[in-house]
Amino acid sequence: MSSFEIIGGHKLRGEIVPQGAKNEALQVLCAVLLTSEKVRIEHVPDIRDVNKLIDLLKLLGVSVREDVPSACESGRTFEFQADQVNLEVLQSPQFREQAGALRGSIMLVGPLLSRFGQAVVPQPGGDKIGRRRLDTHFIGMERLGATVEYKRGAYMVSAKKLKGCYMLLDEASVTGTANIIMASVMARGTTTIMNAACEPYVYQLCNMLNRMGAKISGVGSNLLTIRGVKELKGCEHRLLPDMIEVGSFIGMAAMTEGDITIKNAQVQHLGLIPQVFRRLGIEVWQKGDDLYVPAQEHYEIERFMDGSIMTVADAPWPGFTPDLISIALVVATQAKGSVLIHQKMFESRLFFVDKLIDMGAQIILCDPHRATVIGLDREHKLRGVRMVSPDIRAGVALLIAALSAEGKSRIDNIEQIDRGYQHIDERLRRLGAEIRRVE
Repeated sequence: MSSFEIIGGHKLRGEIVPQGAKNEALQVLCAVLLTSEKVRIEHVPDIRDVNKLIDLLKLLGVSVREDVPSACESGRTFEFQADQVNLEVLQSPQFREQAGALRGSIMLVGPLLSRFGQAVVPQPGGDKIGRRRLDTHFIGMERLGATVEYKRGAYMVSAKKLKGCYMLLDEASVTGTANIIMASVMARGTTTIMNAACEPYVYQLCNMLNRMGAKISGVGSNLLTIRGVKELKGCEHRLLPDMIEVGSFIGMAAMTEGDITIKNAQVQHLGLIPQVFRRLGIEVWQKGDDLYVPAQEHYEIERFMDGSIMTVADAPWPGFTPDLISIALVVATQAKGSVLIHQKMFESRLFFVDKLIDMGAQIILCDPHRATVIGLDREHKLRGVRMVSPDIRAGVALLIAALSAEGKSRIDNIEQIDRGYQHIDERLRRLGAEIRRVE
């Protein structure tokens, strides 16, 4: 087990480049199974979840070659070729153990089913942030003609030939939409998906598949039409910058009175993220494709037009992403004013606030989904404490709190943070943070 030791109170200054998008990477890496030709993917982040998925692909027999050595901020380039996939591995204890430790392994089902007619995946792991059902994935597979069985802790999916159909998803699940798209691209006939997720990750996946020879229309909307093709070919693809990292860096700048430029942020794909932080009082300026957060001694939360307290809530895209709710909450602790944070999509994601309360934050946890934050306007600094990272996003929220706090903090279980943020301690030291990794 590893920990971070942080001496807070240092103002972060400088430029930082966001890593490749974690959630996009988990989708497009699975898509390499759809073809026997070479697929080249650029800007791949060096994080635990992505590396675990690459190891899973290797275990299945996919040839993996890294073109560019690992670097902290430039990303990595890989070439994949799935021309010798060994389906017998799906029944092995090693596959079940490795796939069970990674929630992203669920997205192997669509490509394997589409190309080989069978897939096995154990009940996947991931963040402990409440119930995260998989029904959308498997109901979609069944609508396409697949048979789904759950035996001995694993889902077994098979089909002689998938057939296109119309389906209305019961929720706009990002991974569910991606999985169904990958299952549909070589199905017989036409598949129409209504209430599809339209996050930038799905947009990127669809564009990649179209370059491989798929026929997907409606890309970027919640109504997708997919005409099945016989086979797909290889392609090149570059990941977007990780919008969750972009939001995290905005929060770090505000909490530490820092002065940070976020380079190559691909602002057109950030949706409401800059706007929500501006409503919390943070200045976020756009300079070309960069975002600049200037140093602010104070920032004040807006109110609604009728004078009522601001609410920040998550929602499916193009709403505010749930992955940044934890960041918005911690940023509000040092603002002037109050805000209601409403985490609608996961019922356990706000339980980390007890650590912030130990640090001196004024937060009322109303229920598993809502918390009221009374901003301290920096009149009372947070104090350093020892805490444990419960999941990726809460872990980074605690890290942001520690960077702004007086004294020393220690965050245990940072493997959770490493799942989503590459070399975060090294990159923050270059901005002036005092942080070290303790094994």
